[in-house]
Amino acid sequence: MMNLLENTRRYLEIVNKLSPIHTNTPVEVRRSRAKTKKTRLRKKISLEKIEDLQIVVRDGEQIPLRIYSPVGNGPFPIIIYYHGGGWVINDIETCDATCQQLSADTKSIVVSVGYRLAPENPFPIPVNDAYDAFLWTAENSSALGGIATEINVMGDSAGGNLATVVTIINKEHEGPVAIKSQVLLYPVTDLSFSTDSYHLFAEGYGLQKKDMEWFAKYYLQQQEDKTHPYVAPLKSDNLKDLPPAFIIVAENDVLRDEGIAYAQKLKDFDNRAHLYIAKGLVHSYFTKNDYFSKEIDETMEKIKGFLGR
Repeated sequence: MMNLLENTRRYLEIVNKLSPIHTNTPVEVRRSRAKTKKTRLRKKISLEKIEDLQIVVRDGEQIPLRIYSPVGNGPFPIIIYYHGGGWVINDIETCDATCQQLSADTKSIVVSVGYRLAPENPFPIPVNDAYDAFLWTAENSSALGGIATEINVMGDSAGGNLATVVTIINKEHEGPVAIKSQVLLYPVTDLSFSTDSYHLFAEGYGLQKKDMEWFAKYYLQQQEDKTHPYVAPLKSDNLKDLPPAFIIVAENDVLRDEGIAYAQKLKDFDNRAHLYIAKGLVHSYFTKNDYFSKEIDETMEKIKGFLGR
């Protein structure tokens, strides 16, 4: 019998009544979530300001950023946050409450990145947008009230994938500043769909195996890209000299085992990597404020400890 918290059971009772993602088109999924995608604040958050802006990326197009600035005297550390959604759905609205709490609790400037989505913008466009947002942040860190030498990257699910891929690209390209750390919440690190957790939690636990296959179908134009290190960093043959990592996985999640494996592989390449398994929880819990407030706070405390905040 799976280890499930009572609030996890209540969450799954609702989720399992909905039409699975993989039975719809991207447009249909986005449309169905349009009215409810912005997560609600569950407690009062005090911030100095929240600012929306657009930046130009390498192909001349623009992407949105949302900047969250904490109360107090800066300069502050910076966290660049990449939202989840399988590279196909969601946006900066779906992680708005999360980013507000993250900024307030860690006393950090949070830069939430609205990278473009597949299938309209398939791989490598989301990756390029993610790295270009990092470059913009590094260049504008002082104007933001941030510390250029304390830029951290963070993301959930596909956003966790983008966060760690940004660290790989920054190392390979000898980027303008070193990334201080990476915080990866139930990250996608492989697209083999073959781990034990994929079999254990294929259906009935929120994110389904068929959903992940659906995301990959729309994200990738070529089958061989499934093993590209910028898609599946677990397949990389060189993970040396990456920033310290804090990897958080949910116990009852198809992505659990590849997150655990990625933490170990980072260690195998002599990187510092800390793994936290969120017992009794499922995929996406960190952004589900209506169901997992206590668990979110517990995870936030662990993130704060890792960041030294």
